[in-house]
Amino acid sequence: MKSLSLLLAASLLSACSILPQSEPLDIYQLPASELPARNQPVDWSLRLHSPGSSPLFDSNRIVVQPEPGRINTYQGVRWSERAPQLLRARLLDAFQDDGRIQALSHEDQHLHADLELVGDLRSFHSQYRDGLPEALIQLDMRLVNSRDQRILTSRRFSVRQPASDSSINAVIQAFGQAGDRLAQELVDWTLTEGQSNR
Repeated sequence: MKSLSLLLAASLLSACSILPQSEPLDIYQLPASELPARNQPVDWSLRLHSPGSSPLFDSNRIVVQPEPGRINTYQGVRWSERAPQLLRARLLDAFQDDGRIQALSHEDQHLHADLELVGDLRSFHSQYRDGLPEALIQLDMRLVNSRDQRILTSRRFSVRQPASDSSINAVIQAFGQAGDRLAQELVDWTLTEGQSNR
């Protein structure tokens, strides 16, 4: 009986050694540069919602399109959050940096706001062009009156940023630069449209 137990233990140990090892992951945050602060705060409040997304982008995987019609993900790397939450955090930081909207919240806080920003994340991936990757972020946004849920205005934001080379670090930096540009455009648009619809 003892020899049978030893044989079973040995076979279990050998079985464990042939199981696949989990892939080591590098976790990346979205790089960001601080936006310049502005004067003249507005007298209205804003709630920013995480954008809706297809299952392809509603993930922490870093998506790449190596050729038209084929989607893949970078192996061994992940975003620190799912892409919609990653982008919402970047946009909240941009509004905070700008400083003109001082009454700012997001949907998880369930606070009243005069206006709301809701949208859909259409693209958040890298794609190859002329042999080098570029980051592509495409976001459809709607500015909504909170009282009657009426859409005041809408706009598609689309930013492409070429990477300096094909390394994952260069791709991540390209995403950060694209995020900075998109954030600046979105903040300026929201302030202009929010003021004109008050």
